[in-house]
Amino acid sequence: MSVELQKAPESMPLTQAQLPRWAGVLVAVVALAAAGLLAMILGAGLVAVCVMAVVLFAVAFPAWSLAVENRRKAVDRLVTTLIWTAFGVACVPLVWLLLTVVKNGLPTILHNFPAFLTYDMRNVIGDAQGGLYHAIIGTLLVTLAATLISVPVGLFAAIYLVEYGKKNRIARVITFLVDVMTGIPSIVAGLFALSLFTLIFGPGIRIGLGGSVALSLLMVPTVVRSAEEMLRLVPDDLREASYALGVPKWRTITKMVLPTALGGIVTGVVLAISRVIGETAPLLVVAGFADSVNFNLTDGRMMTLPVFIFTQYAAATPKGTDYAWGGALVLIVIVMLLNLIARIIGKIFAPKTGR
Repeated sequence: MSVELQKAPESMPLTQAQLPRWAGVLVAVVALAAAGLLAMILGAGLVAVCVMAVVLFAVAFPAWSLAVENRRKAVDRLVTTLIWTAFGVACVPLVWLLLTVVKNGLPTILHNFPAFLTYDMRNVIGDAQGGLYHAIIGTLLVTLAATLISVPVGLFAAIYLVEYGKKNRIARVITFLVDVMTGIPSIVAGLFALSLFTLIFGPGIRIGLGGSVALSLLMVPTVVRSAEEMLRLVPDDLREASYALGVPKWRTITKMVLPTALGGIVTGVVLAISRVIGETAPLLVVAGFADSVNFNLTDGRMMTLPVFIFTQYAAATPKGTDYAWGGALVLIVIVMLLNLIARIIGKIFAPKTGR
């Protein structure tokens, strides 16, 4: 009997063809050159060149990958290209804004330094020397008071929602009210604070504390939401281990839960401050504006940086426009410093993981 010899199966390759590492750079250069050539023929501008280059790259690179590699790799490269494109589009207005503010504001600060940062506008007429020292002090004081009002309220509300509420009726009502407050226009918060202080002190009242109350109404929802999410991220195992050792609930929250979530809570507070520090309408309505420094939140009008920018730009003079750009740059620098401080605090007080 003849024994039929079975044919050995063909071995499958363990590797497959791949594009070289410099393939993306090559396609980008070719796409940019082709887009530039098309722009020259059509008479298009720089924006059109960038758009055409991105479209050509998004089509050519995945197509090359599909021809050399496989469908899965091609789809991955297409999605990666779309994600980076979306990221670049989102960064364009931010970078454009920063460059515009620096371009228009930095010369004003340098030309008038240090008077621009150390003088106020009292008795300043025409092109006389002046600055925004009073606006910086007012912004810091009003924002600090608003933070002192909103952070305890928002943090305690978040603790109740996470640790005690457990989605009961009161917790649902608080959550609904927080969601409603998130969409309150800033001018409405200013009018509410004005009405409140008018009922207490009489009509015509304009004080810095009123601006702090108005800003706190805008800060509280952000603080509540951010703190609530950070507290929910704390593992329940930590709470249960603490309870098993006989530690009361309030001490578990203060010694275990809050320190673990402190980094995220600080970040949320800074986001809330950044949200309100540039508000103009409520401060213009309640705090008013002044030409000199005022260190007392409960006595008289108080100038803030957003109102300073608005009043200087509304003056419609070359000096006023320059001072408005300078004030905008100072405000952006303050927000950046606050974010930097928040990151440092979050790293210092973050729980140690041993890695």
